[in-house]
This record gives sequence, C-alpha cells and structure tokens, in this order.
Amino acid sequence: MPETAGNRLDPWFGSYAARAHGMRASEIRALFAVANRPEVVSLAGGMPYLEGLPLEVIAETMQRLIATKGTTALQYGSGQGEESLREHITQVVALEGVTAHPDDVVVTTGSQSALDLVTRIFVDPGDVVLTEAPSYVGALGVFRSYQADVVQVPLDADGLVPAELEATLTRLTAEGRRVKFLYTVPTFQNPAGVTLTTERRPQVLEICRRHGVLVVEDNPYGLLGFDDEPLPALRSYDPEGVLYLGSFSKTFAPGYRVGFVIAPHAVRDKLVLASESAVLSPANASQLAVATYLETCDWKAQIKDYREMYRDRRDALVAALAEHLPAATWNVPRGGFFVWVRLPDGLDARAMLPRAVTARVAYVPGTAFYYDGSGADHMRLSFCFPTPERIREGVRRLAGVVNSEAELVQIFGTSAQPDPDAEDVEGPAPDLA
Repeated sequence: MPETAGNRLDPWFGSYAARAHGMRASEIRALFAVANRPEVVSLAGGMPYLEGLPLEVIAETMQRLIATKGTTALQYGSGQGEESLREHITQVVALEGVTAHPDDVVVTTGSQSALDLVTRIFVDPGDVVLTEAPSYVGALGVFRSYQADVVQVPLDADGLVPAELEATLTRLTAEGRRVKFLYTVPTFQNPAGVTLTTERRPQVLEICRRHGVLVVEDNPYGLLGFDDEPLPALRSYDPEGVLYLGSFSKTFAPGYRVGFVIAPHAVRDKLVLASESAVLSPANASQLAVATYLETCDWKAQIKDYREMYRDRRDALVAALAEHLPAATWNVPRGGFFVWVRLPDGLDARAMLPRAVTARVAYVPGTAFYYDGSGADHMRLSFCFPTPERIREGVRRLAGVVNSEAELVQIFGTSAQPDPDAEDVEGPAPDLA
C-alpha cells in the first residue's frame, strides 16, 4: 500500500486533511512530564497558585449555586454565553479602561478557544499572522494548525518595537502578501515578561490602522501588576480595530475554562456562529460558577492578594538568579508570571534541558516561542506556582547545570547535545500557558 494511503503505524495517514500534517507536539514535551513529580522544582508551567483562593468559601458558594440554579447550570446555554457573566465581564475589563456592552462579549472555553475561533474566521492557508518575537507557544500552535504563515516582529524592553512593525508591514505589502492580524500580549508578555509602554500603544495601533491590519490583544495578566494600577488596554484606544481576549484562568481558576472575546458586532456574530459549530455553547455550570464568584466574593481583594504573592515570588526568583547565575541576564517583570533569561554565550537551553531534568529542575527553552525554532540562548522561568523557598532551590539546581554546561563550552566550544540514554519520562505534559 502506498504511504500516502496509509502506513503500518497509522492506516489512516493518507486520509488526514493537509492542515493536520502541520500539527506537531513540542520536541521536549515528554520531558515536561517530570514537572508533575514532587521532587522536581518546576519553573516551567504558568500555573496559578490556587491554594491562595478561599476554597472553603468558594465550595459553599458553588453548593448554593447547584441547589438554587442547578437545572439552569446543568443545561445547555446560549452560544454567546450567559448574560449575567457577560455583564460581569464588562465590569472587570472596565478596570483597564475598556468600555463594553454585554452584547459585545462572546464567552469561550478558555481564551485558548477564543484564539482558535478568531483564527478560524479570519485566516486562510497562506495568510500572514504577525506575532511578537518571542510569542506565546499556544498561539503559535493555533496559527500553525490553520496553516498561517507566521511572521514575528522583535520586542525590546519596552515591548513590541513600532519601527520594526512598520518595516515588516511595508515589506509584506510590497511582496503582495495578506496580513490578517497582529497577535500581541502587550502587558506582562508571555514569555518575555515585558510590557508595551503607554507611549508605544497608540503608535502600534496607528501603524496597524494605516495598513488595514486587525489587532488581537491577548491580556490574561493585565490585572496582575505588582506596583501600578492596570494599564489601559489596547482596545480602550480603538474599539473597532482591536479584538480583546481575556480569561479567568489567572485571576480565578483555570479549571473552569472560562474565557471571552470582546469584538465589534459584525465580528462578534461570526464568532458566535463559529463557537456554536464547535461546542454548541460554552459550559453553563462553569459560567455560572464564575458569575457567582464575581457577584458574591471580593474578587478585587483576591486579585490584590495574588499581586502581592506573585511579587514576592518574582523577587525570590530575581534574587536567586543574581546570587547563583550572575553570568546570565534577565528582565525584571512588573507583573505576570515569567522571567525571560538569556544564557551565557554558547549555551543551548534546549540541549541542556535533559540534564536539568536529571538535576530535578524544569524550565521552557526559548525555542518553544519562536516559529522558526530560534531562541536556543534563552529560557522562560515561571515564578507563579512554586513557593519562594522552592524557587530558590530550583535556581540553585539550575545554576549547577548551567555552570557545568559552560565548562563544556569552554573545553569543546559548544553545548553538549541531548543524551539519548537520558531518563525516560512518561505521563501527561503540564500546562505551558
């Protein structure tokens, strides 16, 4: 039988759609399974620290919800989402200067689903999607699955560089290529931790407006700043030119899988149709749980507690890097979950990962965040989940690995490649959001 019609490993190989052949797991996916082991300090996944929630109060609230509204919570719902939740969402985003009506909101199964729906209704195979360099690994996977051509635009310490964006759009226009949208995480960016300055925000929007390019603003961390009031969201400057993606995964609980899109009405209608074709309706029980939490709990005080806790953990990570890894360089984020570390010259974060796992510490190599696989000289360290004590121990272990690799580079002139006899790892990979 010809390989195109099937093969011994997969008899349906020849039946897949062309876009399925472009889907692939990370090369280092299996290694992340060890991050679930208690002996490993995981500086990899962007998992919120849920023990900080008032779990007993939430449990009582959810019990009352099922007792009083169980027949509604456990039934099918609207494709656009529960109206009471959409009303609460408009109040949440108002903290970032976004003025919205509940009709502007489409509730989704997490913001990852929102990104998938946006890409589905806008992108044809071969269309260009612009992202930051580096960019969120989950977004790159979505764009790849829809056969987009991803072009990445450089960041610096102040976020996306407007001059680079202008030059990229001008070049692509001259080449006759269709740019559908710019995907950006402007506030406490994943993975780099940088924030687009208030001076650059209108500049980026004006450049996109002139070139007729939609902006997709992904903002899961916007309320988790450590020192200042929330920055104005990009959508607050240009409601017609920006789709705003939000989530309750970082400010409440990721297990409920509740996200949302705020969009102009014509785009909203397309998103609702796309959502209905995918899931019929987002889960009513999850939506009502989040709406009840926002209505009955002091969620603003909870966010304040999160900000203080994550600031302490950032400080622990930065101090540990200064003590144990002074040869590396890193940013000091003003919010969010991540520190972006540049390794000493000659080191390869992806090649080094198996030895870090052996030393019982995990991180995400920078290659995960570049569409072309570059970025091996960087790693993303997450400070949201481990305690400050565990963070310090994780960095101490990581420093031992980095220093050993640096010695190899001095001797052999290159970072060692992954050991094919390294420990075999099985099990599910943790969240890398």
